[in-house]
Amino acid sequence: MPTSSSRPDVQPGTPLVLVSGSGRSGTSSLAGTLKRLGLHVPQPEVEASETNPRGFYEPQWVIDFHKRHLKELALFNIDSRPAAVDLVAAHVASGVPTAELREWLAGQLALPRSGGDQIVVKDPHAFWFAEVWERVSAEVGADLRWLTALRHPAEVVGSRDIAYLSSQSEDLRLTKETSNVAGWVHAALLTELAGRDTRRAFVRYADLLADWRSALTPVQEQLDLDLDADLSSTAHHPVDDFIEPTMRKSQLTWDDVRTPDWLREMAEEVWQLLGVLTDKPHDAATQQRLDEIHADYTARYADAVALTFDHTRAEATLAGREAREAQRATVHQLRRDLERARRAQPPAVGGREAAAILRKAVVRRVTRRG
Repeated sequence: MPTSSSRPDVQPGTPLVLVSGSGRSGTSSLAGTLKRLGLHVPQPEVEASETNPRGFYEPQWVIDFHKRHLKELALFNIDSRPAAVDLVAAHVASGVPTAELREWLAGQLALPRSGGDQIVVKDPHAFWFAEVWERVSAEVGADLRWLTALRHPAEVVGSRDIAYLSSQSEDLRLTKETSNVAGWVHAALLTELAGRDTRRAFVRYADLLADWRSALTPVQEQLDLDLDADLSSTAHHPVDDFIEPTMRKSQLTWDDVRTPDWLREMAEEVWQLLGVLTDKPHDAATQQRLDEIHADYTARYADAVALTFDHTRAEATLAGREAREAQRATVHQLRRDLERARRAQPPAVGGREAAAILRKAVVRRVTRRG
């Protein structure tokens, strides 16, 4: 990976801008802006929802691809566990994700595209599979370039609470605040690491909303993009009807987030360092400091896991006990149902037949519960 502030050269092939970053960081706004500036979003796209009424600008296939593989590994989008990286690496080694992405991306490059030749793919999950994207892009003739949306972690946590936790208990919300800050730190570090070998750019969400032309001027140069607008002109553009300051609904600070001091300080430093990369995307000193923080985060996480060992073991024991009790209750209920069925039908079935019926009923009942 690069150890200097120089950026990698543009590679031959179709420009492919991969928009990533922690969820609720403005990735949708960024991808939607690039689409209005002439880049092509592979179809079909994920439909807008109540949590994002302006649209996601995510290719449906890509979202399904990432989510399916993460679900198979029992990983979350901003999973705070350092071990998650090794889980993904082992899964990628099977070759299955690579083969699937190769087939899809090769097909997309062969299709006629509206507008210019440049493609934009947005998915906050992409950093988990950075190795796959880099390998496949090189194989099928795409020039991969990373574009990361940045938003202050306190705002991200607040935005996620508004979008996903508004109906949950206060205890759960408090626990998730710390978990979400840790997840933000981990995702930010992994996303930054993912793009070091390629052309890349970083843009602050607040800057994009305040003045999208100024925010994208360095991005255009850093990623060598051909945009459908003169960013030095103030002439009206469709992006002006899409981007507006009111889109920034969460403007929280650290005063609004309850999390351990060390984690807050770490997240704030990562935020400040990523800000340096908006001007110098491959700054060597910044990358070195981020590596040091990454090592510190991994060590502190291991300490936290060790500290909560008894709690985790007790929770697992209780969960197992509840599962066994539920299973016993199901079996008892099925036996009662079978007995009622016997009484209702005089020609009784034999012992083996009854046992077979019971086994089939248990399988059906447990399958439905699962």
